[in-house]
Amino acid sequence: MALLVLAVAAGCDVTAVHVDHGLRPGSEAESDRVRAIAERLGASFRAETVEVDTGPNLEARARSARHAVLGPDAALGHTADDRAETMVVNLLRGAGPDGLASIRGGFRHPILDLRRSETERVCEIEGIEPFVDPSNADPMFVRNRIRHEVLPLLTDIAGRDLIPLLDRQADVFASVADYLRSEAAELDPTDARLLRDAPEAVARVALREWLRDGADERHPPDAATIDRVMAVVRNDVIATDVGGNRRVERTAGKLRIVTTPKA
Repeated sequence: MALLVLAVAAGCDVTAVHVDHGLRPGSEAESDRVRAIAERLGASFRAETVEVDTGPNLEARARSARHAVLGPDAALGHTADDRAETMVVNLLRGAGPDGLASIRGGFRHPILDLRRSETERVCEIEGIEPFVDPSNADPMFVRNRIRHEVLPLLTDIAGRDLIPLLDRQADVFASVADYLRSEAAELDPTDARLLRDAPEAVARVALREWLRDGADERHPPDAATIDRVMAVVRNDVIATDVGGNRRVERTAGKLRIVTTPKA
């Protein structure tokens, strides 16, 4: 809602998109509220309905469905608080510099420097009551426990607001990740000899970027997966599973990705 207000105030050609995931009762009625606010502000409006596939990791599946209808050029309302939370989520997953860089700024995330409290204040000034998604308080989701338990505890221990600190650290990791990616771009990720002779940090990034193509939401593989592929590079083994019904195999010094049948 704050992003909608600010985009209109900035003179952008704005279309507000409401996506109904069908995951909770009454979610379809929210579309009418979004339409009314968009019309009041002078923005266009579009409603979308998606079906979320069954399976594990509800958040990821809902996000994939939502982004599919929003398209790659949609601006999202993530804040500095969201970036800090994502950094901690990625830390718990064992992410490297790219994951710890968290959400990147740019046209996709135009209000990333704002705090969540500031977006709430924007809505208050405009007389807009934001939606409260009850799933954002569900402790079943890791992000919610980080938001409501972990970060408040760490803030108390540190005796300071940790969000700005974590966001600055994310910037540091972003610069490291960008440098490694530029070096890795010079490597052929299918050439085992080149990967073996390169600095391991660069070789691992080259493999990660290679493997993320074709993966769900282009999420990078975890460190354990890269460890297994590095074993293929060193010829310790000739093949390994990399998830998503895919394997990496080595033949005559060349790596290739092979799709395996679903069980």
